[in-house]
Amino acid sequence: MTVFAVEYRYDASTAARRDEVRPDHRGWLAAIADQGQLLASGPYEDGTGALLLMKADDAEALHSLLAQDPFAVEGLLAGSSAVAWNPVSGPLASQF
Repeated sequence: MTVFAVEYRYDASTAARRDEVRPDHRGWLAAIADQGQLLASGPYEDGTGALLLMKADDAEALHSLLAQDPFAVEGLLAGSSAVAWNPVSGPLASQF
């Protein structure tokens, strides 16, 4: 499995709708964390987006998984990017 750093970008105009959908989004995150696909996630303090560390077989599998996120389903992402990440040092590196 490959570890991916996924960045979500939000637009301020969708903040109210994201607040409404957030319980479903967080439920989805909890479910994929239980399955071992989500390693960590959280929003940026300034509200402009979020960072997710995820495991997937490949980029195609990752994108299929991300498409199921209620934020994506509801069109609440201004953009996203994903890059394979190779953690080699630090306390978290041994977790992957």
